[in-house]
Amino acid sequence: MRDAMARLHLMGERSGPLCVRGQGSWLWDAEGRAYLDFDQNLGANSLGHSPTLLLDTLRRQAELLISPGLEQCSRGQLKLAAQLCQAAGSERTAFSSDSVRANALAVRLALQWAGAQNPAAERLVLLEGSHLDPAVFGAASQVLRVPFNDLEALAAAIDSRCAAVLIEPLQQSAGVVPATLEYLQGAQRLCREQGAVLILDETSSGMGRCGTLLVEELYGVRADLLTLGGALAGGLPLAAVLARGSIAAQADAELPASFPGEALLTCAGVAVLATVLESSFLGQVREVAEHLREGLAQLARRHGHGPLRGHGLLMGLPLIGQAASAVQRAAREQGLLVGVARGDCLRLSPALTVSHGNVEEMLRRLGRALQRVEQPRVEVA
Repeated sequence: MRDAMARLHLMGERSGPLCVRGQGSWLWDAEGRAYLDFDQNLGANSLGHSPTLLLDTLRRQAELLISPGLEQCSRGQLKLAAQLCQAAGSERTAFSSDSVRANALAVRLALQWAGAQNPAAERLVLLEGSHLDPAVFGAASQVLRVPFNDLEALAAAIDSRCAAVLIEPLQQSAGVVPATLEYLQGAQRLCREQGAVLILDETSSGMGRCGTLLVEELYGVRADLLTLGGALAGGLPLAAVLARGSIAAQADAELPASFPGEALLTCAGVAVLATVLESSFLGQVREVAEHLREGLAQLARRHGHGPLRGHGLLMGLPLIGQAASAVQRAAREQGLLVGVARGDCLRLSPALTVSHGNVEEMLRRLGRALQRVEQPRVEVA
């Protein structure tokens, strides 16, 4: 009763269970019920719930230093910046507390650099279906939205007035829709031809989620700026902007200190990055992802849904004739947590450490949930 009453003091509706403990791919609620978590905080919990490596790292660092303040820096911050640059082939890194601020910072850097090269370049191009609200880019005098995966429309938008193009290669909020190879490679070519800055929003697709450290590797492209989100620190509030080339060279002059010299969070980032870069880790992610894709595809065909979308361990399951929220509730009743990408599409983003056994158990529980939703309700007179 105390928990139920306490919810009244929390703004915003929370329909899910009251969770008190987590380990790996599992969550437990206050009543002791276990849930197999294939949402993992929108995929931000890259190593799952409460991984031992992360807990040990946080304990050790918390005993030494948490945050030295805005004007100072920490060894964790320096180490993570250096290791990210080395792993991603970048020259400069800046940190922020979340993906929205990271993308806003990337846009700011792009506009400043483009404006210095060409004063007429003041337009920011965003893609329809993106999770980003143009309002956060207040520094942009013009924001133009164009259809996603429409190279002709993008070509019309990238001219001498275009400063930057911000692309989310895997659009979660649109239903986990990936960019086509032709589109992303074409976007890079158009930006190079017109001198526009290419920004890739990898806040959901980066840090190994798609089987490579960065999803740009799958497409054979190289962004001028890219952003990483909560997966960088295993679900803790840390994000990053990586800068390359001439933009990186002037970033120091354009970027005042705006993020504390985090010691605790950046040390978590160092631990997560080291894990993702272990020799066999990404190979295991790709192997389990293939298992997940094959199993979901079979399940979708059996129930008349699909086709699947996504890369690696970020998958979207379009539903035919069913509401994603209804299937999500039915799955929760079966002890399974999945996300909703949009009204007719489920999102699955398990921990990168998810096992083959977890995948099989998820398929059984999701199958029961789909069957439950399909059953006609019996009206009681």
